[in-house]
Amino acid sequence: MIHDTNIPDVVAEVTAAFARYEDALVHNKVEVLDELFWNDPTTLRYGATENLSSYREIQAFRAGRAPRGLERTLQNTRITTYGRDFAVANTEFRRPSSEKLGRQSQTWLRTAEGWRIVSAHVSMMLDASGR
Repeated sequence: MIHDTNIPDVVAEVTAAFARYEDALVHNKVEVLDELFWNDPTTLRYGATENLSSYREIQAFRAGRAPRGLERTLQNTRITTYGRDFAVANTEFRRPSSEKLGRQSQTWLRTAEGWRIVSAHVSMMLDASGR
């Protein structure tokens, strides 16, 4: 089955959810971060230093993380939607305190509660060339 990609109104919805997540992340709005991850045991987040294999593990990580050094600048953000209920968001980021280039990917699913992240991955590299 072929799905329509990048239906404009769906892209706008996911872009708004992604922006809400980013704002919550850099301002440590833990309740919003918890809301935007799908509350399900299959939800996972592989971070730069941790592997979280359920919504509860993600929630506990957010609750225990120090709220400093969270500011960052995004670049090369790309959101792609597939049909009306599935999307991926990929971005690169830089933090003022680091020379490393961060990469983030999120898989979003439309649920009865709205758009939710069902899978996320964060990794770091020394620079854009991988050195």
